[in-house]
Amino acid sequence: MKNKLICQIKEYKPFNEQEKVDKDIILSYLKDYDDIFYRTNLIAHMTASGWVLNKNKDKLLMAYHNLYDSWAWLGGHADGQQDLLEVAIKEVKEESGLEVVEALSEDIYSLEILSVDGHFKNGEYVPTHVHLNITYLLQADETETIVNKEDENSEVGWFELKKAVEVSNEKWFRENIYSKLNEKLKLLK
Repeated sequence: MKNKLICQIKEYKPFNEQEKVDKDIILSYLKDYDDIFYRTNLIAHMTASGWVLNKNKDKLLMAYHNLYDSWAWLGGHADGQQDLLEVAIKEVKEESGLEVVEALSEDIYSLEILSVDGHFKNGEYVPTHVHLNITYLLQADETETIVNKEDENSEVGWFELKKAVEVSNEKWFRENIYSKLNEKLKLLK
């Protein structure tokens, strides 16, 4: 599965300079670290996120993440799993309570390296590190009941595309990640 992911990343056409640079670094880490899919690698580890659209493709699902004190996309750690599309779907379901989440494509939608400041989780210190993140374009039914995952987020909701970017308190994500993801949606039409 790791080799399949490496092939997918190699074939991925970067959207901008950030993705071009991050693609090369992610490939390097995948080659050099056997534990890159585990949080035991305290420097960097693989994560997967979902940019979750409703069926009309005019709204996005976001969660208010307690750790970041901000509205954000849904996703999480690979924790040993090398099928990152499966990780993204599993994390979206866990964080939203949705039962049906589908991939609009099995292809990588975006990739990025994300810094995570040191913090305490379950009473233990987690040092500053980076997430080597792969994003997938997913879809769900906005009429399905959603619930927050209390240990991670305090709210989950659907937002119009532009509003989904605006509600984030994280400047880097607003300007460089979420805006990019929405910009890429225009290419699909």
